[in-house]
Amino acid sequence: MKKIAKLILYGLFGLIVLLVASAGLFIYKVKNGFPVSYETEHPTIHFPANQPAVLLFSKTTGYRHGESIDASKPVFRQLAKRNGWFVYETEEGGVFNPDQLKQFRAVVFNNSTGRVLNDEQQQALSQYVEAGGALLGIHGSGDDSHHWPWYENNLLGAQFSHHPLNPQLQPATVQVDTTADSTLTRQLPPAWTHTDEWYVFFSQPQGVQVVSYIDGDKIVANGNVLFVTDKNFGMGSYHPVAWYRIVGQGKTFYTSMGHHAPVWQNAQFVRLLENALRWAID
Repeated sequence: MKKIAKLILYGLFGLIVLLVASAGLFIYKVKNGFPVSYETEHPTIHFPANQPAVLLFSKTTGYRHGESIDASKPVFRQLAKRNGWFVYETEEGGVFNPDQLKQFRAVVFNNSTGRVLNDEQQQALSQYVEAGGALLGIHGSGDDSHHWPWYENNLLGAQFSHHPLNPQLQPATVQVDTTADSTLTRQLPPAWTHTDEWYVFFSQPQGVQVVSYIDGDKIVANGNVLFVTDKNFGMGSYHPVAWYRIVGQGKTFYTSMGHHAPVWQNAQFVRLLENALRWAID
């Protein structure tokens, strides 16, 4: 009996160690990503004449919002068809070179997480934006796994802290800021209901113009989990969820909405992104 009891105890101990290690590995991946490789081969792209080109980039090395990424692609194709755009979809970083980037009117980081570009590709993207290009980021593109100061400063203007966990997805009323560029608010109602995983940043985004916001006091912002006990805070009643800024001669736009597949059936969310692309391209 003693041997059996010891075996059971050893088994339980081993299971606990495995669970703790797995949790630690998951947290590390979420916060840092696991870069496998940086693609450097320049792809062959046939750009149609007289169609503004949009680069839809969905590579991830951190947490992958797979359902949202998959649901987004047909929506972007529909937007492209409606507006006469050409959308090039890829998860290969080789396209981030000066010669090819300059042929795109806008780049979309579509829930891209982790470090997805090497140093040269990051430099090419920052120079592209500052010279007049546009960078748009959706949801996971704003988490803290990128470790790229230019990106955090010029796309986000704030540092990601956490997202709620209990419940993770919550409905909220998205309010439109009437002082935002009218291209970005075109055909949007003053407010709409939206369910999402609401990102919490350590501060209000700096140097940006807010497009939409929620009342952060009306959601449960607690993000404590396992050994993390300091994430029980939000951003207050004025909680921005979409904003933009001018960077050099270019533009950036970010929305923290877009966690799961159903958001791509929300007409107002899709309209916001369509407006953002029109603003970027025009």
